[in-house]
Amino acid sequence: MPIATEIRMDRRERVLRVAFDDGTNFDLPAEYLRVESPSAEVQGHGPDQKTIIANRRHVGIIAIEPVGNYAVRLVFDDLHDTGIFTWEYLHELGRERQQRWAVYLDELSRRGLSRDPS
Repeated sequence: MPIATEIRMDRRERVLRVAFDDGTNFDLPAEYLRVESPSAEVQGHGPDQKTIIANRRHVGIIAIEPVGNYAVRLVFDDLHDTGIFTWEYLHELGRERQQRWAVYLDELSRRGLSRDPS
């Protein structure tokens, strides 16, 4: 399992930059991290319970809090703060970003929802 060696937030671009000990680097937009949060609020408590979070195009991250030596808790400016992003999950989000984002956009469209705040 890759371990994060550096995590930086670019507040202007609203991007979390994560480097791993396997040499991979990912730029993860705050909106993407918010809608893919590992929290129960987003993921549910079992398979097929994921909630589609809309209206988060301009969400930012206001705090990055270490959780042991295996994860971080991200605090978003919409006050969502219950997801623990493990190194493994952040790496997965980086590797699968294009696929996950396409699924998210398709689901928003299918439900008549928007990324823009209402």
